[in-house]
Parts: sequence; structure tokens; C-alpha cells
Amino acid sequence: MQEERIQQKIAEIAAVAENLPAVVIIHNFQQGMRVEYISPRGTRELGFTLEEIREMGEEYHARFFNPEDMPDQIAKMKHLLEKNSDEEIASLFQQVRASEEHSWAWYLTTLKILMRDEEGKVLLTIALAFPIDPLHHVTSKVARLLEENNFLRKNYNRYSRLSGREQEILKHISLGKSASESAEELFISVSTVETHRRNLKKKLGTSSFFELTQYARAFDLI
Repeated sequence: MQEERIQQKIAEIAAVAENLPAVVIIHNFQQGMRVEYISPRGTRELGFTLEEIREMGEEYHARFFNPEDMPDQIAKMKHLLEKNSDEEIASLFQQVRASEEHSWAWYLTTLKILMRDEEGKVLLTIALAFPIDPLHHVTSKVARLLEENNFLRKNYNRYSRLSGREQEILKHISLGKSASESAEELFISVSTVETHRRNLKKKLGTSSFFELTQYARAFDLI
């Protein structure tokens, strides 16, 4: 009975999917996020049939999506499932490619719950993945934001060890201020500034100006 409901719902979506300016994907959350349906636009871009994609199971995500984006995607999906509301949607940027020989393509994906089982648990979700023009300025901006977000997640523990004063000094370093300029602005001695500089570099495990600037950007110091 449940399988009949699933196929009926998929048929309803498939009837209009080819007319939409997006790839339509239906996932079965009770089958390890298996793809139950992907519109013809998606199968053409990935180079696989719907049956082949369905048979991939959970491998589908590892095969076509950038793993660096996964932490954010998992968090969004978890929030959507916890809310379990028809009013709730999740939006995220994704990088997709058909194979390692292809370049990553950017998509803006919006998804919501499509169907629940008889106990009210999430059964199917539907996602609309809109391609982003690679020449559009938003593409490079999104890439930078995701890079900063991944850097933040990876280095949060190190950054959290910095004191408030060390964070201020890190900001000054990233802005190109000398030790004497920092000392004058913060009303402390130059030797104290130098001590803070040595300590924060040790805690962050780097003396690279570029990497220190990455920390400052990722943690909104500049």
C-alpha cells in the first residue's frame, strides 16, 4: 500500500517535472536517502538512467556531490526532519559533477517534505535544484563563503583557545598593523603585543600571514 502511494506521488511530480527550470529529485528517507525519482534533466546531466541512479543507493551522494559541502547539507536536512512541518523548507548551495573528469557545477537547492508514512514519520522529500550560471558573480561569492565556512568548522577548536585580547591582535595582524600601531591603539606595551602575537600563532599553529587572515575572515574579525 505504501509503495503504491509513493509511485502515485512520483507520477504526479513526473507529469510536470520536465517543464520546470530545475532538476527535481525525490529522496526516500526511510531507505537511506535513496533517490526514488530524478527528472530527465538530472539524468541527462549526470549521464545515468533513473534505474541506475536508484540502484546506487547512498553511493549517489558520494559519487556526484562535493564532500566539503556535506556538513552544511546534513545540518540543514536534520533540521528539516526535526521540524517535520509542511511549512518548513531548507535551501543550500551544492557543487555537483557527473564524474571526476568534469568540473563542479553550482546549484541552489530548495527542499521540503513531500510525504509521510502512516505513523507521521518523514518518508519522501522533494528537492528542486536550480543551476547557477558559472559566469554569474554570485557563483564566486558562494564559493568563497563555503570555503570560509569549511575553514571555520575545521579550525573552530583552535580558534576558541584564543583569548579576547589575542583575537584583537589577530585582527590587527590581518589588517597589516605593526606591533607599535597595535600597542598605541590598545593602550598596551609593544612587548605585550609581541607576546600576544607569539602566543596566538602558537595556538593557531601557523605564522603564515595568509592563514592568519583566513582565521580573521572566517571568524568575522575583519
